[in-house]
Amino acid sequence: MLLITLTKAQQRLAENIRQRRLELELTQEGLAERSGVPLPTLRKFEQKGQISLESLLKLLMVLGGIEELIKATQPKPAEFTSIDDVLSANNAPVRKRGRRK
Repeated sequence: MLLITLTKAQQRLAENIRQRRLELELTQEGLAERSGVPLPTLRKFEQKGQISLESLLKLLMVLGGIEELIKATQPKPAEFTSIDDVLSANNAPVRKRGRRK
């Protein structure tokens, strides 16, 4: 589990998107035009990390990465399907003792 604040997460996302934009040699104006995200919204996002989900998805459609985002948010399959599975799983740690001399 990552210990990160929401503000830091927003800033990191903005930095990552900006880096992708620069790697693709796109200007802010070019990305705004291709994605349909207004230029002031893109600038605010890159500076402060604030953006709507819809606008973020539009940017990812142009820059790539939307598939990874969808995959990252997929629920993990349940480890157990019933209470019987939980009870039968012996997940208790095995206690070990050192040998006496």
